[in-house]
Amino acid sequence: MAALEQIFLDALHALAGCAAVILALWHLSHKDAAGHLRPRVVAALVLSAGWAFAAAALGHRAIGVQVLVSATYLAWLWLLFGLFANDKRDETLRPIRPVVHALIFVEALQIGVTLSALGLLDRFGSSALLEPLAVMLRLLFAIGALVLVHNLYAGAAQSARQALRWPAAALAVIWLYDLNLYTIGYLAHALPAPLVELRSLALLMALAFLGYGTMRQRSNLRFQPSRSFAFRSFSLGVIGVYLMVMVLIAQALAYAGSDYGRVLQIAFVLVASGVALALVPSRKLRSWLRVTLVKNLFQHRYDYRNEWLRFTDTIGRAGAQSAPLPERAVQAVADITDSSAGLLLTPHEEGGMALAARWNWPQIDVPSPALDSAAVRFFEESQFILDLDDARGGRQEGIPHAAIPAWLRANDAAWAIVPLFHFERLVGLVVLSRPPLARKLDWEDFDLLRVIGRQLASYLAEQTSQDALGEAQRFDEFNRRIAFVMHDIKNLASQLSLLARNAEKHAEKPEFRADMILTLRNSTDKLQGLLNRLGRYGAQGHGALAPVALDELLARVARQYASRHAVKVLDRKSISVIGDGEGLEQALVHLVQNAIDASPPHAPVMIDQRVDGAHAVIEVIDSGCGMSPEFIRTRLFRPFQSSKQGGFGIGAYEARELVRAMGGRLDVESCEGIGTRFLIRLPMARTVQMLHAQFANDTSVRSATPAPGSPPEAA
Repeated sequence: MAALEQIFLDALHALAGCAAVILALWHLSHKDAAGHLRPRVVAALVLSAGWAFAAAALGHRAIGVQVLVSATYLAWLWLLFGLFANDKRDETLRPIRPVVHALIFVEALQIGVTLSALGLLDRFGSSALLEPLAVMLRLLFAIGALVLVHNLYAGAAQSARQALRWPAAALAVIWLYDLNLYTIGYLAHALPAPLVELRSLALLMALAFLGYGTMRQRSNLRFQPSRSFAFRSFSLGVIGVYLMVMVLIAQALAYAGSDYGRVLQIAFVLVASGVALALVPSRKLRSWLRVTLVKNLFQHRYDYRNEWLRFTDTIGRAGAQSAPLPERAVQAVADITDSSAGLLLTPHEEGGMALAARWNWPQIDVPSPALDSAAVRFFEESQFILDLDDARGGRQEGIPHAAIPAWLRANDAAWAIVPLFHFERLVGLVVLSRPPLARKLDWEDFDLLRVIGRQLASYLAEQTSQDALGEAQRFDEFNRRIAFVMHDIKNLASQLSLLARNAEKHAEKPEFRADMILTLRNSTDKLQGLLNRLGRYGAQGHGALAPVALDELLARVARQYASRHAVKVLDRKSISVIGDGEGLEQALVHLVQNAIDASPPHAPVMIDQRVDGAHAVIEVIDSGCGMSPEFIRTRLFRPFQSSKQGGFGIGAYEARELVRAMGGRLDVESCEGIGTRFLIRLPMARTVQMLHAQFANDTSVRSATPAPGSPPEAA
């Protein structure tokens, strides 16, 4: 039985060594896996593999194996320090450097104690005095290393914890197992051999965590220290309490008997390690501890200086790699309440609120518009920070149903709504997700969120003003260029008109004269029409509204592209609408040209017409590359936002404005990789005529009916 047990333990050591070698080779072949930390990771893995193979060959009591344990400790400590310093902000490492130096000194003493067994440094007499000292040094190192691991994870920014979770778990497994092992060894005055042999099992777990984390996340890590000394030091107290409890339990187990007690000790170490690994990474547990400490040790929940510095850093972050300002605005509010995601809603041009940005919340489905006008009026008048849990539970009165639409009420992850005001004008709403430890918002939360909301609103309003100013400047420049073009074309039209009049008088041949006159007059008419169309760019003017036959108009538009691209008009029954024929033709030309630009050379553009109630619908359909919802929402109908090389970016914008000027509406449906459908809705001519006739009849009836109390007309 003992031989089988030894074979199993040797196989476990060999398995751990092979796993470490494989992971080290993988890191060597993938240079971007750990970045500049790759040498540290490889060194720790290689030394750990050497320890595992040596333990299988020589046994854990061999001097060389003990030295390799110290080498692995120092290598993992080197990696841990590299995780702290990954973003090269050396000033944040000052609080931990003394701890690292102390651990290096402790392990140097440990190596000295180990080598003394060879008689090189044995000046203390019996080796029995050295073994408790070695156990105590190992215990000190494990405690200090666990303090560093806790501060690495607890002091990291919210965005970095996802990447730090698995390396921190791997380091915690190694030193948490040794903490339990050497504590029992210190109390029992001897290291239990089965637990020493099972260290390879802890190494295997650590390698599994490290390998999974490396495969899952390769992003750069960022570290930020915790807000105060109390939070940095609290981990030491937690480990101390854990150690005291473990000592008491181990002492109690010692009374169970030698043979039975060894089994209980092994079971206790495994269970305690598993419980610690399950609880330490818990965000909810850390949030509860933080809230409890703040509530009992500090006058205020927030460290306002640190909150303001973090807010300024988030908003002021610039560069090509930084998120846009709307996303950073959501993150700045979410950091206050420890929320992990959020949304920004801004006023929609047709009323209500629409989604402007989302931060770490891709799974939530937000309709358009997200909030209607009634909800916007409520937040503008009340300036209320809404706790959605209280509203769902009916604990807040006076909240209209429109303020919490169905998509928010049904999503349990939505936790609070923070309005953003600029000069008492609502410029946006931030929807926060539920933090790990959801709590009821109090007066301090409301005050801080209100101040942060006003500051964010000023940034957003400033950006909107800058965008509007830049757009106005581009419009002004464009109008100036068009004015020059109009001037040149007007001169050319005058010259051609004069030439036509002279040709009528002086041409000798009647046939030539007639042909020249016809040609010149046609050119003059075309130039004059172009001049009239260019004159609309600045003022967006339109002609008089009148009935327009769509079949003739669509056929005329299609004929313009007959020699360039296939534009097909579906054969439908003729429909007459009320609009400006020339303006509608210009809008269709813009949309058809955009469809041609987006379509493959041999893919036709389809134009269709149909009746939808009291309106006629014109559809321009292409099978091109399509557009994303983000592009449609933020860029399609904004002037000078073109996706084409050298384009002005005003085609879709002008088409929409022309259609709106006729009392119609322009909508768009698009899917990336499939195509796009533009829909123009205009009132039908017969519907308008019926309304006019009904209005005239009502007016005549009212004028013929005598007013109440007036005398009847004389017969």
